[in-house]
Amino acid sequence: MSFFKKFFSKDKEKDLDKGLEKTKEGFFDKIAKVVIGKSTVDESVLDELEEVLISSDVGLETTVKIIDRLNERVARDKYLSTNELDTIMRDEIVKLLTENNTADFEDFELPRDKKPYVLLVVGVNGVGKTTTIGKLAYQYSKKGYKLVIGAGDTFRAAAVDQLKIWSERVGCHFYAKGMNTDPAAVAYETVQYAINNQLDMAIIDTAGRLHTKTNLMQELTKIKRSIDKCMEGAPHDVLLVLDATTGQNAIEQCKQFSAATDVSELALTKLDGTAKGGVAIGISDQFKIPIRYIGVGEGIENLQIFNKKAFVESLFRKS
Repeated sequence: MSFFKKFFSKDKEKDLDKGLEKTKEGFFDKIAKVVIGKSTVDESVLDELEEVLISSDVGLETTVKIIDRLNERVARDKYLSTNELDTIMRDEIVKLLTENNTADFEDFELPRDKKPYVLLVVGVNGVGKTTTIGKLAYQYSKKGYKLVIGAGDTFRAAAVDQLKIWSERVGCHFYAKGMNTDPAAVAYETVQYAINNQLDMAIIDTAGRLHTKTNLMQELTKIKRSIDKCMEGAPHDVLLVLDATTGQNAIEQCKQFSAATDVSELALTKLDGTAKGGVAIGISDQFKIPIRYIGVGEGIENLQIFNKKAFVESLFRKS
């Protein structure tokens, strides 16, 4: 059984198709208008297709790469039918993501050599960070892992309260020191709590830092150092949560956060509420930081492991 078939069930495929519905509708409507009345892919089709990709928030740099690849195919094959365009675009985008080391992760599995596995979660307010942490806790708990959520956003009472509610809903451990306490101390003690209780995972929240605030970004460095003092080599991953509905602003946030801290993976939320799902392609290509999780609905089950092949196939699958 292939990796793709093993880890991507029909239910997940259905959820992904539904989550990308708005993106697919806009994308295919625009492509249909480009090729209407034309039988071959020529320079004018490619020019219009470039506009479609940019308007779908794929991003200028990545769009240019895709168009260059299509140009090469046209030059090589001489006669390229517009009927073949969907298939060729799909193949070239998957190749692009593969070449850029966009990983396919296993289905909510933790590395066996890191216990507890420590995940530090960062991102600006409003991107769905708290909800993503709750859904992650649910998915990993469902797999049988024991974990703790650390309330490192000590500046907002709502953030602490929401995470406590999520921990109760999921049935996992929760660690907090209250409002206006040192976030670095919360992070340190959360990891220590996970070690003392022999837990498999610690998920640590941070304040919704504005990526333009240098002093707040510097605090992330302090938090990371504190975690490393408690457990050498931790955090094992820094997860940046981005809101797909913000389109190109998500790319800008990724640029700022990856410059300020060692972001190692991404979660792209609210894909079901936007026509800007193409931003996933641009982010994967531009930053070489793997998208690990995607949110394709509001339900607790609607957080998926990102699989590049499944994503691209869904994007091009006609309803």
